[in-house]
Amino acid sequence: MLDIKTEFTTNPKNKPAVEALGFGQYFTDHMFIVEYTEGKGWHDARIIPYQPIQIDPSAMVFHYGQAVFEGLKAYKTVDGKVLLFRPDRNFARLNNSNERMVIPAIDEAFALEALKQLVTIDREWVPDAPGTSLYIRPFIIGTEANLGVHPSKSYKFIIIMSPSGSYYKEGINPVKIMVEQKYVRAVAGGTGEAKTAGNYASALKGQEIATAEGYSQTLWLDGKEKKYVEEVGSMNIFFKINGKVVTPALNGSILPGITRDSMIQVLKSKNIPVEERRITIDEVVEANKNGTLEEVFGTGTAAVISPVGELKYLDEKIIINDGKIGEVSQMLYDTLTGIQNGTIEDTFGWTIKL
Repeated sequence: MLDIKTEFTTNPKNKPAVEALGFGQYFTDHMFIVEYTEGKGWHDARIIPYQPIQIDPSAMVFHYGQAVFEGLKAYKTVDGKVLLFRPDRNFARLNNSNERMVIPAIDEAFALEALKQLVTIDREWVPDAPGTSLYIRPFIIGTEANLGVHPSKSYKFIIIMSPSGSYYKEGINPVKIMVEQKYVRAVAGGTGEAKTAGNYASALKGQEIATAEGYSQTLWLDGKEKKYVEEVGSMNIFFKINGKVVTPALNGSILPGITRDSMIQVLKSKNIPVEERRITIDEVVEANKNGTLEEVFGTGTAAVISPVGELKYLDEKIIINDGKIGEVSQMLYDTLTGIQNGTIEDTFGWTIKL
């Protein structure tokens, strides 16, 4: 395992007020970085003051999009401890993305140790107000200075951190989602199940359209038939239909969300029926018409859980549960955030205490 050198900042930043946090706008005093060079492997691991990075204009990430990232959080407990939530799963998923994008694998145990050291150094940046957390962004970019189309021969693996509030301005209040009809996000065999930068760039047009119509996010349908529900731009999606929770099965074009997996495990532990399968948008519309569509919610690291109060499909507006948060959505939110902030016992073994 590599040694990690540490350089402490001599100019610490002022921490933002809790009410000003938002999402991803402020960054902590330090960052982690390690280099990769073909033939040498990963080397020169270090924690340094947060600062710009310098890479060549011809770095391959700018031209061919060789970039992957993760998102996870650290939480402050009521007794002042700091908890990480399932970070091992994030680094395992990062390596899955690496495989798809032809990026060298990282040592997951080393990455976790680096993260622990970084969060420990900047632990005073972990906010303790309800609904807040320290958002953590690990990412890898191809840095070789070369315009030839091939996998980069050099990379940077960086971790930056940002104290954050709610991802959506609505917080835990239901959001409005628009079903995208023209554009597609991903197809099976593509990069949809990898957390790569290009997936999010291709989703921006749908987001722009949704925002212009007053909706928070886009719900994407499958890229082949535009028939099956896949995921929201920043979340996996769940539907409670006639007492059963249904979520689209992982099919190669859907990101395997860690919060998604956590919610499924919580549902099963509460003996609430949950099913992973293909679900058409027409089935959702029909369930609304016959009165069996009881709840809709999204799950993701940034938002944790986000109830959906309205779906727009074609020219039809579907109002879910009178636009209010549902019983199951509230239970899942309370359970997961309780585990994350230490007020509920972690019987799943998901948290790591620093």
